Amino acid sequence: MRQKSRCFTILLLSLSLAAFDAAVTFASDDARGQTFTNPIISHGADPWVIRWDSAYYYCFSTHGSIWVNVATNLEAIGAGDPNLVWSPPRGTRYSRELWAPELHFLQGNWYIYLAADDGNNSNHRMYVLEGTTMDPTKPFILKGKIASTDDHWAIDGTVLEMPDRELYFIWSGWAGTNNVAQNLYIAPMSNPWTIVGSRVCISQPEFPWEMHGLPVNEGPETLWHDGRAFIIYSASGMWTDDYCLGELAWNGGNVLDAGSWIKTPKPVFDGTAAVFGPGHCSFVHSPDGKEDWLVYHAHVSRGSGARRNVRIQQFTWNADGSPNFGTPVAAGVPLPRPSGEN
Repeated sequence: MRQKSRCFTILLLSLSLAAFDAAVTFASDDARGQTFTNPIISHGADPWVIRWDSAYYYCFSTHGSIWVNVATNLEAIGAGDPNLVWSPPRGTRYSRELWAPELHFLQGNWYIYLAADDGNNSNHRMYVLEGTTMDPTKPFILKGKIASTDDHWAIDGTVLEMPDRELYFIWSGWAGTNNVAQNLYIAPMSNPWTIVGSRVCISQPEFPWEMHGLPVNEGPETLWHDGRAFIIYSASGMWTDDYCLGELAWNGGNVLDAGSWIKTPKPVFDGTAAVFGPGHCSFVHSPDGKEDWLVYHAHVSRGSGARRNVRIQQFTWNADGSPNFGTPVAAGVPLPRPSGEN
């Protein structure tokens, strides 16, 4: 029986990797030339990519586990065989619905932050995995749950690291125990796996573009430029074509003070007649460090709901130092590859 179970597990893993490979699409020969086209991964959501030691690491969840893929070129983050880094044990409060994992290198070690539950969405909380080696494609272990003192529903956690190396956890959560709206919260961290003190709400849905489907602020991601910090977040229900990106700008005050974060009153990246529901992003530099790139997901077609794909495009900066993401480029349009690629 043990041998049969082992063979069945190997078969499932092989099928999972085959399904992952089948989801990757490229622009035929363009990806090997000077251009590429979106989407770079035909089925995927909440893409988290980090550049480290001359490579790009793509962290994602699928088939109930956490995976990390490595690529030299940004548009190739979905190619090849991904590395299984963690699978939860069955029957726990963190065994099901693994959402939006993020890979971070903090205080000399690798950590992955993810949302998980027991199959009941109301029980979603944030958890931390710790790397066992300096190679983020190797196995991770569960460090524990990361929560503020109220311990309410929480997803989409990320880390804000200040210039003095102080750490703050930012996530999307409910004010109480019911799904009335999703707000953005921040709390200080004593180390990469522990929140200390109470949470502070720094953003809640208030504009019409944040309330399609449900009032939602989620997917917060930090972005630094010339000493200025921004939180780029996703607004409205992710299943709607109106999903988009909003912006909070830090004014230099106490990051735990909601008044220190100024919300841009309009979306900073939203859909077009050809691109639907762009949101939940991460940011990386080109290989030569000269360009800034946005990694995000969008719906595969109008009204496709939770069916999303992964895309990338370059962005620039406005005169006031804020990011200028432009508009999402339609699928199939050739784009120059990131500068400095092999």
